[in-house]
Amino acid sequence: MLISDEIAKMIEEMLRQADGQLELRRNDLATRMGCVPSQINYVISSRFTPERGYMIESRRGGGGFIRITKVKMQQNEYLMHFFHAIGDRIDLKSSLGYLRVLFDNKAINEREANIIRLLLEKIDDDSKRADGMRQIILTLIK
Repeated sequence: MLISDEIAKMIEEMLRQADGQLELRRNDLATRMGCVPSQINYVISSRFTPERGYMIESRRGGGGFIRITKVKMQQNEYLMHFFHAIGDRIDLKSSLGYLRVLFDNKAINEREANIIRLLLEKIDDDSKRADGMRQIILTLIK
């Protein structure tokens, strides 16, 4: 297993134990994991993103910390959050990331996720993909 996967798993477990909000010190976690602090930054910036349902707050300096919060929303709140987050253009990778978060948080079911994924993969223009995704989300809002 890659060190970045191990770091992500540890942070996810710490978040579960802390009921969705965690403050950590980058250097302390790096020492614990046997890696450099920049590796912690990489994992947090790539895996704990708003698209995946996390909010990150950090403060630098001697008393600095990184606060990670798993955002808890209802189905329509997730849908509206992503509706507004999509913007005018969205690439396939980002749109599939949004789709994964919606599915993981039960805002959509597996059948809906598969249908949407197939549609997103057929669209080769980022602005058309954004328009299509917003239209799908509006249709799903109950």
